Amino acid sequence: MAYLDHAATTPMLPEAVREMTAQLPLAGNASSLHSAGRRARRAVEESRERLAAALGARPSEVVFTAGGTEADNLAVKGLYWSRRAADPARRKLLVSPVEHHAVLDAAHWLADHEGAEIVWIEVDGHGRVRPEALRAAVEHADPREIALITAMWANNEIGTLLPVPRLAAVAAEFDIPLHSDAIQAVGQVEVGFDHPGLAAMTVSGHKIGGPYGVGALLLGRDQTPEPLLHGGGQERDVRSGTLDVPAIAAFAVAAELAAERRGEFAARVAGLRDELVTAVRTAVPDAVLGGDPDPAGRLPANAHFSFPGCEGDSLLLLLDAQGIQASTGSACTAGVAQPSHVVLATGADPTLARGTLRFSLGHTSTAEDVTEVAKVIGPAVERARTAGLS
Repeated sequence: MAYLDHAATTPMLPEAVREMTAQLPLAGNASSLHSAGRRARRAVEESRERLAAALGARPSEVVFTAGGTEADNLAVKGLYWSRRAADPARRKLLVSPVEHHAVLDAAHWLADHEGAEIVWIEVDGHGRVRPEALRAAVEHADPREIALITAMWANNEIGTLLPVPRLAAVAAEFDIPLHSDAIQAVGQVEVGFDHPGLAAMTVSGHKIGGPYGVGALLLGRDQTPEPLLHGGGQERDVRSGTLDVPAIAAFAVAAELAAERRGEFAARVAGLRDELVTAVRTAVPDAVLGGDPDPAGRLPANAHFSFPGCEGDSLLLLLDAQGIQASTGSACTAGVAQPSHVVLATGADPTLARGTLRFSLGHTSTAEDVTEVAKVIGPAVERARTAGLS
């Protein structure tokens, strides 16, 4: 089996497994005052410090959540609500059209139920928001009416990197908070929360070798989003709920290792990715590489293709039958026969946008995985084309 869907989830690192296993038998609610509770609280706070150090943040800026989707929703909805409450004129959300559905659907929900107005930020043919495009969108929308800007650090489908520090600088000029979903970027490229204008940043455990069901919203100390959950007032009173100590501890270990090993990891998987891109283009000459063709402008572990005349799901299943596991895009929408919204946003033809496949590498990827893809991708595409677009 060649597992090439690490962008959906990557296997837990052994060090994270050991940390989580050590914590699982221990009792204690981190909100309790007795000794068991204080032990759990100490584990959480030490993990908060480790995660903050790995991401260029202060410990007080780390808000633990039950995953990336919750963190994205807390950022988008919570900051919108708080900004609108402070100034009812602020009803506009500036959103890049290539965002993950956790951001897009939260924005659409606010438009449908809370009277928000979505303003789409123009992206180029590689799916990148450029600072001048953001500035134009802000000025056209009227900065006094904007509640929030959201633009991801790296695209989860096509792998394009967005210049978030430069976008944050534009947001800071207009005193508008910027949220960035950095879930795919952590561990692959340099990511830091220490940029003026960057008010919130989302990270997730299971994308970097940590466990499922844990994530964090890095939140500027001057930001007070309205909470999605109400209860015990944990996590700065913006995210109530008993903290999952074993998952948080394992998440922190994974984040620390991702930061320490980033350079070595990025170089290794980038080499494998380049070999994979060459193999696919050799076997299928008309395959279209998605995202930025410049390796410096994309995630080192991402290789995204569109195959003319193919249905992405058909190709996915044909490869799966040969032991190769990839994705048609975001795992949250895999299996839905519709064009990729990310590929459409780059200006691609809708038919081409239906025939996409994403290969994403990780810490368990090997040269043998690339060799297996090279063997079967050509015949699989031929069979998928014979089936045609349904």
